[in-house]
Amino acid sequence: MPEQPLEGNALVKEVCRRIRLARSYWDAHNNAACRGEREKALTLYNTLTKEQKDQVPQTLRVWLRYRSEKYFGAHQTQPGNKKRSAKGRKR
Repeated sequence: MPEQPLEGNALVKEVCRRIRLARSYWDAHNNAACRGEREKALTLYNTLTKEQKDQVPQTLRVWLRYRSEKYFGAHQTQPGNKKRSAKGRKR
């Protein structure tokens, strides 16, 4: 049975849940999981109407849109690029 898309209050609750989950991963220094949950939350958040966005607590909106953007924004290096230079290595 296919899952119905969320709408109304259920969608707002799911956005809040995902943001809180991303913040808990952030607090646990689990950046990969945090990045994934933040992306899912942001995708859902962008589908909300203005009235629904106002129902999301301000602290969650601030974290999602601004604070986490500093660390996970498009200007940051994507995970997995762990090339190291030969300089500075001790042999």
